[in-house]
Amino acid sequence: MLRLIDSGICHPLYSVALEEAIMESCAKGLMPPTLHFYIRDRPTVSLGYFERVSETVDMDALLQENIFLVRRMSGGSTIFTDRGQLIFSLTIDQGSLPRPDQAYALACSVLVSALKSLGVEAEHKPPNDVLVQGKKISGSAQTRKHGMLLIHGTMLVDTDLDLMVKVLRPHGDKRSRTRYEMTCLREEMGRSVEMGEVKHVIMQAFAAAIDQRAVTIPVNERENGRVKELIEEKYGREEFILQF
Repeated sequence: MLRLIDSGICHPLYSVALEEAIMESCAKGLMPPTLHFYIRDRPTVSLGYFERVSETVDMDALLQENIFLVRRMSGGSTIFTDRGQLIFSLTIDQGSLPRPDQAYALACSVLVSALKSLGVEAEHKPPNDVLVQGKKISGSAQTRKHGMLLIHGTMLVDTDLDLMVKVLRPHGDKRSRTRYEMTCLREEMGRSVEMGEVKHVIMQAFAAAIDQRAVTIPVNERENGRVKELIEEKYGREEFILQF
């Protein structure tokens, strides 16, 4: 069985804390593998766990545009999210996908399949990007702890790509993507796309990929309690967000 949680439109701090609470539930054997969907309720920059704010974010643009800042528990690059992006996460026993490349291959193949269901041809560009006609439409990141794997990523449905490239800055050996190297479903399909439609095809593709039936099991009282604790003790604290 694949547990399905749909948090709808939620606060950025709730989303990062809930992912850790879900991982704890799965690690303790209290819940089966879990697929989680959510949309952040405001423009947000999500820092990879080890990323330095000064190297990856244009702070002047962040403040000017009133963009929220969080740090997530997974590694990977700093990303921009908004109401035009669907975010997914899969939490599963890491023994089923012991290598990082296997986890990325699963997630990206699922997204390629889901996009095909919508009539959009896409490809997986290793390690963790999905491209449509050479333009990035999805990226993913992962973390492993407590014997569990969490892999999460975004699907750009109708995101503000101009704002995205404005607030993010490249660092190290990474080159900044231009606005024209990114795309979203609205551009590719030539119409507005309902988030529910995108969730459905991704859910079906994940369920088929891991050969499990998706069953909705809402967040329980214990998990909500952990979310509150994690926000107060970790994710909502400035010293955690700005630690690097």
